[in-house]
Amino acid sequence: MTDNATVPVEREAINAIAMACASNFGLTDMTELYRKAGSATAVVERCRDIRALLPDASERLVKAAAAIGDMIGRATDEYGYAQEHGIKVVSFSDNRYPARMRQCQDAPLVLFMRGNADLNSRRIVSVVGTRHCTAYGQDLTNRFVRELQTLCPQTLVVSGLAYGIDICAHNEALKVGLPTVGVLAHGLDTIYPPRHKTVAERMVEQGGLVTEFACGTRMEKLNFVRRNRIVAGMADVTVLVESAAHGGGLITTRLAREYSRDVFAFPGAVGAPYSAGCNNLIRAQGARLLTSAADLVETMGWQEDKELAVARQQGIVRDLFPSLSPQEQAVANLLSKHGDMQADTIAAHLSLSIPQLTPLLFALEMKGVVRLYAGGKYHFIS
Repeated sequence: MTDNATVPVEREAINAIAMACASNFGLTDMTELYRKAGSATAVVERCRDIRALLPDASERLVKAAAAIGDMIGRATDEYGYAQEHGIKVVSFSDNRYPARMRQCQDAPLVLFMRGNADLNSRRIVSVVGTRHCTAYGQDLTNRFVRELQTLCPQTLVVSGLAYGIDICAHNEALKVGLPTVGVLAHGLDTIYPPRHKTVAERMVEQGGLVTEFACGTRMEKLNFVRRNRIVAGMADVTVLVESAAHGGGLITTRLAREYSRDVFAFPGAVGAPYSAGCNNLIRAQGARLLTSAADLVETMGWQEDKELAVARQQGIVRDLFPSLSPQEQAVANLLSKHGDMQADTIAAHLSLSIPQLTPLLFALEMKGVVRLYAGGKYHFIS
């Protein structure tokens, strides 16, 4: 079986696209098959005999896998189009792939991206809500994003580029200087709704646009639901601003809870149509009550972010003889021995949760022992 470390990036990306095409961008079992094989290339090599990799593979998966070879031509064309049009192809094994999303069982095998966003930013917050937001919802969204920029200036704001709360969150992030990413339910060859094209182009310069769908994919209703799982899965926390009793924002919060992510919601007036979903969610203990960004920062334990941002701007001075706790020393030893790693990989090696690891990484960075590089990797400073 091919070792993923030896597979050329282009070949792996094309094979990942072929797998996604064969599953019609929607077969979760295909992701399980990838995890078992270790790379898209290894799956392609055994696509006619996948039960050798996954003995209990369903008939549907066997049939889809057998079709992967027939999709290589389409995948090659898609990859070529992406290269010509400034679209980044981020396969499941790529360091640029969002590590938080990779933890989800139904993570997409490949993402297409325009822009410069770090999908492994220190903090990622998804802001979602109704397309029919009120002035109250707009004000809440704007104030929340502004406060977030002050309290956690390293935060990436994610939403779905839709009308209402989504576009409000994107616009305010652009205004205050936070990077923002829109997750699309179609290919990057178009923008929907068309009215948001100008905002989308600004986001490419200060964040990005991300989708799992190949160019030319039609805007079907199911695709918007599938889009929501990426909005939830790539973030630390999902914030619901306004929602009717039923809506896409509630689907996103449900997915976030299934991924064991934190969910917050702003309450609204009793009887207000677009506060019913938030109020019901809070009452059912499906979300924590939120009144400001400060509530979220305190609950999540992110108070140190502003301190770190200031220290980075001023330049962190290395302590030649830093005093490290046993757990900090374990992280430093791991990075010293194995080289640069993302947070989820460090956590797995040391049997720590991300909430347990985050303060350790903060302390090590403040002491000048580690440095965060692009792509979300931590580097040991020898």
